[in-house]
Amino acid sequence: MKINQLLPSILLFSFVISCSSKKNDKTTNTKKQDAPAIVDVLVATQKSITNNIVTNGTVVANEYVELHPEISGRLTYLNVPEGSFIKQGTIIAKVYDADLQAQLNKSKVQLDLAQKTEERLKKLLAVSGVNQSDYDNALNAVNGYKADIQYTQSLIEKTVLKAPFSGVLGLKQISPGAFVTPANIIATLQQVDKIKIDFTVPEQYTYLIQKGKTVNVAIDATKQNAVKATIIATEPQINQASRNLKVRAILNEGKINPGTFVKVTLSAGADTKAIMIPTGCIIPDDKNKTVIVVKNGKAKFTNIETGYRGAAFVEATKGLNMGDSVVVTGVLFARPNAPVNIRSVKTLDQLSNQ
Repeated sequence: MKINQLLPSILLFSFVISCSSKKNDKTTNTKKQDAPAIVDVLVATQKSITNNIVTNGTVVANEYVELHPEISGRLTYLNVPEGSFIKQGTIIAKVYDADLQAQLNKSKVQLDLAQKTEERLKKLLAVSGVNQSDYDNALNAVNGYKADIQYTQSLIEKTVLKAPFSGVLGLKQISPGAFVTPANIIATLQQVDKIKIDFTVPEQYTYLIQKGKTVNVAIDATKQNAVKATIIATEPQINQASRNLKVRAILNEGKINPGTFVKVTLSAGADTKAIMIPTGCIIPDDKNKTVIVVKNGKAKFTNIETGYRGAAFVEATKGLNMGDSVVVTGVLFARPNAPVNIRSVKTLDQLSNQ
């Protein structure tokens, strides 16, 4: 048989094989699409939750000040024992004041002469030996020199920098002999025998803030055990930008360095029981929060409402009932009303350890 006679048969055979292959591929794809999604579920049960509010806080000293000289000049004395406790009134620094002392002495001499002149004119005025205006000028000179002396003394006092309260000195920022201005910082002084904690709470939780209430304070970095602090005051106004209320508490025990970042925990009431689910199983959109519940072997998409939120779990306040099987893995592969195969039933403890 010639090749030209065999060619139609070969083409027909190839067409049949191709159609058969496409049909098999389509059947395979259909079977893959119809295959039930494999999922893990969590049986909804009530769990006891601690109703606490955790917020960030900062440790501040009871008193804090940056020590600046009040006038410009050369430092002639500097007493900054770094990191040491000093008492209130201790002289920390002194600025050159010889020129002011000379001015003070000059004013005192002029005052002495003016007082003697005023006394003589006063006696002459009593016997009408001098005009009233001459006496008034002499008296005015006396008062003027007294004012000059007071002004110069106030400048001399500004050359001496004293500790405004008892506390611990920080690191020295300048050396003796340097020329300083009021912009220079000589050191810092902090009162650390009482430690304060500043923190903020959202405005919806301001009802929890009461003067005298105790909060727990923990240093997040070192994971130390929480210590107690007592609320002493709040800002009278909520911050309009952040909608938070600033609160101040005083530490009841322990010592923490000022400036430390801490976690503050407030109790929002008694412990309650709630249905908790992993945050990762929630499908969010613009309007609703949805979870997948397995009913009669099929995936049912259910809208829920949430409440308390923890690190990995969230409270389902509406939409879920006790005993519902909530899909926690394989969420992306489940389709509405499509069959699913449950691979395993997880617990909250298992999910929290993953």
